[in-house]
Amino acid sequence: MTVMEVVGTQIRVQSLVGEKAVPPEYVQPLESRTQRVVGYRNDIDEPSPPVIDLSDGNSVHEQLGRACRDWGAFHVINHGVPVELLEDIRRLSRSFFEDCSMDQKLSYACDPNSPASEGYGSRMLVASNDTVLDWRDYYDHHTLPLSRRNPSKWPHFSPNYRKVIADYSDQMNALAEKLLCLISESLGLPSSCIKDAIGEFYQNITASYYPPCPQPELTLGLQSHSDMGGITLLIQDDVGGLEVFKDGKWVLVNPLCDAILVILADQTEVITNGEYMSCVHRAITNGKRARLSVATFHDPGKTKTVSPALEPRKYCPVMYGEYVSWWYTKGPEGKRNIDSLLLQ
Repeated sequence: MTVMEVVGTQIRVQSLVGEKAVPPEYVQPLESRTQRVVGYRNDIDEPSPPVIDLSDGNSVHEQLGRACRDWGAFHVINHGVPVELLEDIRRLSRSFFEDCSMDQKLSYACDPNSPASEGYGSRMLVASNDTVLDWRDYYDHHTLPLSRRNPSKWPHFSPNYRKVIADYSDQMNALAEKLLCLISESLGLPSSCIKDAIGEFYQNITASYYPPCPQPELTLGLQSHSDMGGITLLIQDDVGGLEVFKDGKWVLVNPLCDAILVILADQTEVITNGEYMSCVHRAITNGKRARLSVATFHDPGKTKTVSPALEPRKYCPVMYGEYVSWWYTKGPEGKRNIDSLLLQ
């Protein structure tokens, strides 16, 4: 076995590239494994999350409502974010993982004993000791509110990396606000309803790197879960590997380079009283090519209490910090965390 890079108890997945077999702690149980083959792309006859043109003023609310009810996820085009910025953040994120030395990367290591700490990491820190590990390394940036934004904690291997992250943060913030207004209006609610219920955005930008895996049929890049916060905006490279769960089966989301994938998260499901559902998704691995994605999370503050905006209420109000604590205590596993809020 090659030498593995370890910080605390965290092994970086990139250090396992070249092994002939994955370590047992990365092997998924049979019921969680994928049936995809390397190079698979979603066939044109299979369902896929819809693509919504935000410049289509005549039907955008109707399209959003249908996508939020049926999928909890959809692509947006004509979203206003410069395509060059999408290309820049993909290029610089990949360069961090592939061009920086391990010593450089580890100089930005996140705290191995704290969930959701900023920096370069690998393991999702949950309380359960029997959680199977994801075949993924990541870099998490704390970007909003501005009081959390400390660019000195971001890599500086490229002179424009920190500026690109800051510009991307601002663009994603504006788009998330716009989308939540449109989603509120699609339900007949005041345009600011969902955004007001979430409050000031706590935004994280997480670049995820999925190295080539010697046994992709045994592993997952990211296990099945729904995001815990408000709304997630995600871009992929051209490799693909994101799957969403719909109608009892996993559907591969083909990457669209100029589009942004919108993923509804648990607090939006609570606020809309289950009219719109958070999306269960996961990432599969590839035996030949590394994959990159960049997810931007927009969540409530830890002290914010989130409640349904519609009656009769189907969900208990929840303080977001408590919800996050439950999530990390029990682990993700589909939608079991938000299901625990359902009123009987």
